[in-house]
Amino acid sequence: MVRAAALIFSLLAAPIGPETIDIGNGGRVDLSTFDCRDIGRSTIVQRICYDARQRMLLVAVRGSYQHYCGVPAATVDALMNAPSMGLYLNRVLRIAGADGRYTCRT
Repeated sequence: MVRAAALIFSLLAAPIGPETIDIGNGGRVDLSTFDCRDIGRSTIVQRICYDARQRMLLVAVRGSYQHYCGVPAATVDALMNAPSMGLYLNRVLRIAGADGRYTCRT
């Protein structure tokens, strides 16, 4: 009982900082401005994070994040409501965006 109480106390007392993630090009992104949602209904997509102000979308696919820029909120809503999130991701963001439409430029 004492160990459990000590563990809980140590977890509550630990400093909480902003969550950051690694993205494909070796950069890091601070998620403090993103609305992130864990996805449980897809075998491909595990998490979606979207910053509406920057129009930046981060998608966790099998443990690594892919990032897309200039993504309208309507496209994110369609992804969230798609019958197959993986299929939508491939067709709309990857293939249709292959012309650079959603490419993030530094």
